[in-house]
Amino acid sequence: MKQTHLSLKQRLLVAATLFGMFFGAGNLIFPVHLGQLAGRNLIPATIGFILTAVGIPILGVAAIGNTHSDGLQALASKVGRRYGCFFTCLLYLTIGPCFAIPRCATTSFTTGIAPMLGDAVNGRMALFLFSAVFFALALLFSLRPGNITLWIGKIINPLFLFFLGILIVSALLRPGAPAFATIPDASYQSGALFQALSEGYGTMDAIAGLAFGIVVINVIRQMGVQDDENIAREVLHSGILAGLLMAFIYILTILMGAQSLGLFAASENGGIALAQISSHYLGRAGILILAVTITFACLKTSIGLVTSCAETFEKMFPNRLAYTTWAVLFTAFSFLISNAGLSTIIRYSVPVLMLIYPPAIALMLLALFGKHFNHDRKVYFWVTVCTWSASLFDFFKALPEELQILFHLDAAVELAEKFLPFFSLNLGWILPAVLGLIIGLLFQKRKKTLQAFA
Repeated sequence: MKQTHLSLKQRLLVAATLFGMFFGAGNLIFPVHLGQLAGRNLIPATIGFILTAVGIPILGVAAIGNTHSDGLQALASKVGRRYGCFFTCLLYLTIGPCFAIPRCATTSFTTGIAPMLGDAVNGRMALFLFSAVFFALALLFSLRPGNITLWIGKIINPLFLFFLGILIVSALLRPGAPAFATIPDASYQSGALFQALSEGYGTMDAIAGLAFGIVVINVIRQMGVQDDENIAREVLHSGILAGLLMAFIYILTILMGAQSLGLFAASENGGIALAQISSHYLGRAGILILAVTITFACLKTSIGLVTSCAETFEKMFPNRLAYTTWAVLFTAFSFLISNAGLSTIIRYSVPVLMLIYPPAIALMLLALFGKHFNHDRKVYFWVTVCTWSASLFDFFKALPEELQILFHLDAAVELAEKFLPFFSLNLGWILPAVLGLIIGLLFQKRKKTLQAFA
């Protein structure tokens, strides 16, 4: 039955589905670690983290809805048809089977399962068996995309929030030290807001927002809303609700991390911090609760990612492979990559994220404010070209040092540090993007002038 808007119950369910797809293990690990690093400077750090870990992902979902696009390819094709195909494949493979989906399984194993096994168990064999079960479940749910709201919104989300709530409440009621009395890490002594911006990138949610847009739109259509304008409005409403819940949890987990400095030194990563906090407050039960929480968080994110990737590739390459085949292929490939280990996945994912984040953010902003320049293709083209040119230097900088030296990229990084403003803050792409905007607008103005004299 057609309807002009969702009921409150439906809107909350869509928001819960979106939250469930966004909020994975990385969304727990990064803020807890951030809290330990930021210490008493947690307020500016929290603001910076929420800007990139909440604000930009919601912009991505809103960009899909606002332009009435039926997916990332349609949106990216405003730059050019070939670019639309290229960027869509690159982004979905990054947040899909190459990095994000394998990271879900490996993070849940490393953080939640491995601490319970001890040294007597073969780690590689245990990871192999765990990831096999993990991806079997992810595939089972993903093969029924019409039920994604049921699986994530009604079943997995409540279980995840229940176990997470136990951990957070236990830690906040008995803090190790007052948060504002803790000493920040040297990297957060000053400029905590800008330092935290790049921490938010690690969640991968900024680019996932572009990918999840199509899933949310399909869910809303299944609920009876068919008009594009109404769908765009509901996408934005649901995105805001999901963002508020994410921000609330981020604030609590960052605070939990800062307060833990009274008990532990800043850990190497948030997974270790979570294990320490859980064990301290809840003992052996805490380790089990952490394992369940992390596994549920990763599982629901994997379901959303496999579903998004399979639906998108089926649409991009019609009459090639069916949705089921794509889902099986992506799940199997993710299983293989996950067994490379968490450290290896992170090591190679960071440079790729630094490469594609800037053009993804630029595309979102162009889509949201495109009505002011009539979505002119020249503007999209020049902003994208200039942004990619700058993000290449971020890619070079994020590569392992030995690769920089091997390919003589260290000289290019030094050059960017000297001449590219805000490069040290990982924001070196901003001024080139503005330059591209100016060039695109000048081309648009010239076109209008020629048309006027024609």
